[in-house]
Amino acid sequence: MKKILRVTGIIIVGIICCLFIFIQLRHNRKFDAPFPSILASTDTSVISRGRELVFGAAHCANCHAPEQKSPSASENQLIPLSGGLKFEIPLGDIFAPNLTPDKTGILYKTDQAIARALRYGVGTDSRALFDFMPFHHTSDEDLRAIISYLRSQPPVVNEVPENNMNLLGKAVKALVLEPAGPNEKVPMAVSRDTTANYGRYIANNIANCQGCHTNRDLMTGAFIGQRYAGGFTMESKTDSGSFFITSPNLTPHKSGRITGWSQGQFIARFRKGRVIKESHMPWEPFSKMKEDDLKAIYKYLQTLQPIDNYVAPGVSAKKGT
Repeated sequence: MKKILRVTGIIIVGIICCLFIFIQLRHNRKFDAPFPSILASTDTSVISRGRELVFGAAHCANCHAPEQKSPSASENQLIPLSGGLKFEIPLGDIFAPNLTPDKTGILYKTDQAIARALRYGVGTDSRALFDFMPFHHTSDEDLRAIISYLRSQPPVVNEVPENNMNLLGKAVKALVLEPAGPNEKVPMAVSRDTTANYGRYIANNIANCQGCHTNRDLMTGAFIGQRYAGGFTMESKTDSGSFFITSPNLTPHKSGRITGWSQGQFIARFRKGRVIKESHMPWEPFSKMKEDDLKAIYKYLQTLQPIDNYVAPGVSAKKGT
């Protein structure tokens, strides 16, 4: 019996060692993806559109501005997107990169490489990126505008640390993580109006509303809930402890948070900005969005399938003092 246990133990240890070696060898695997034919422009109207998206619906400053400066986006100050913000997730620490045209940022990255990272989730090193950004179906026109604005910023020297993945994170990269990309034809341009169709485009392909308002697995990032039905619990760490907020249901079911709201009430809520300090909602940039964009998003949300999922408002839990 002891011999059997010893052999079993040796086999288990051997399997673990082999798996460990496999993960170490595979977690930096590389992928191919096309390079979109997108080039930055120096046209002021194109850069202006990019600036509107970056500091508005795309809320880039909420991640790519230094942590101590990101709230300044609420004042429409065009702070450099010099990166460095750390995200502590179960897989390890991920750092938002420097997006200014400095050698520590995007200076030596081509426009097409940046476009590929945004659209196909493949970095300049050909490794898969964690799918935090919603730009897979962003139109060529808007992607060009965003990159054009990034190129127009003053360069800022900021050497951002490499992502630091723990063993679980490396295992996910080795076994699960693959590039995310478009699953339908990407438009060259999208007409800007107040229709539900444009609202769908802004909400899903620029603002990434479903990214928080749909429940998802924190380990893989995969959606595990019904679209826009809420239920995704997020943690905010503060000096006084950790706060947990669950995203509300935005579908037109009677349990939905905005069911019964008029278009005017919807817009007024955005103009009011941040109410719950610990909220992950990027209220500062969203509060500056054009009224027509908010009208379009409101109309789009009314077209969603009603889902019964009541989520209590406010901070749902707290631990530590």
